[in-house]
Amino acid sequence: QLQLVESGGGLVQAGGSLRLSCEYSGSISSINTMGWYRQAPGKQRELVARITSEGSTDYADSVKGRFTISRDNAKDTLYLQMLRLKPEDTADYYCNLEGRLWAKRVDYWGQGTQVTVSS
Repeated sequence: QLQLVESGGGLVQAGGSLRLSCEYSGSISSINTMGWYRQAPGKQRELVARITSEGSTDYADSVKGRFTISRDNAKDTLYLQMLRLKPEDTADYYCNLEGRLWAKRVDYWGQGTQVTVSS
């Protein structure tokens, strides 16, 4: 009942920047946490950054100081500003939303957007 659509991925040289967007729409009673995850080839999916409904943020150690997660409630959009990108950041990036639909806990994922950082 909830759709998440990521955009903004692409090919960028090391040291460059990208801003990922995740537009969400559909039925949701409340949002607890939204986050960005990534999965590189041959590796497990990992949390990149997350933001709570209160605005608290959390980042993976590998991206601290370089990435910023934010939400624009008016636009129903989650963002990930990525600065000083490294080849190690190359991965498929997924948007996640965890919340409630009435009394039911729900967890939704987008289809992902690819980020490739060349050296």
